[in-house]
Amino acid sequence: MECGRTQLEVSEELEITQSVMSRHWQRFQDDGNVSRCYSTGRPRVTAPNGDRYMWQLLPKETDGAQHQTCLVSSPTTGTTVSRQTVYRRLGHIDLYSRRPVRCVLLTGTQFLLRLTWSREHALWTPQQWSCVMCSEETRFSLQSDSRRTLIWRARGTRYH
Repeated sequence: MECGRTQLEVSEELEITQSVMSRHWQRFQDDGNVSRCYSTGRPRVTAPNGDRYMWQLLPKETDGAQHQTCLVSSPTTGTTVSRQTVYRRLGHIDLYSRRPVRCVLLTGTQFLLRLTWSREHALWTPQQWSCVMCSEETRFSLQSDSRRTLIWRARGTRYH
């Protein structure tokens, strides 16, 4: 075609259809390359810009709600992103879901004691709270359970 030949003549000589010849010629004119771009599977929903947007959200949100934020939409394309896509993209930056350890349920007595304590201290002033040395009530877990949301942690970190 650069030699003055028509697409039909070249396609007959190469024994390919004229539509294939037209497609290759158009690709050559667009980017100067005719090599085939091999792609397997479905095209990506998110572009690298969308991936970076997801990654920027992670340090701000540590309560396990990252997947809910990312599921809304990709800012670059406006398309919704599936949960599986978010899991895969986070896996590329070594963030994997870890199931949080579920605490043992409180007994009725423990529940009433905590309720009483919270009602007694509900109206305390900051000055009264300044006298308290430690009010931590850690509940230790004896078994795990999968009824809670996933918490995203970097590999090698625990309970931070």
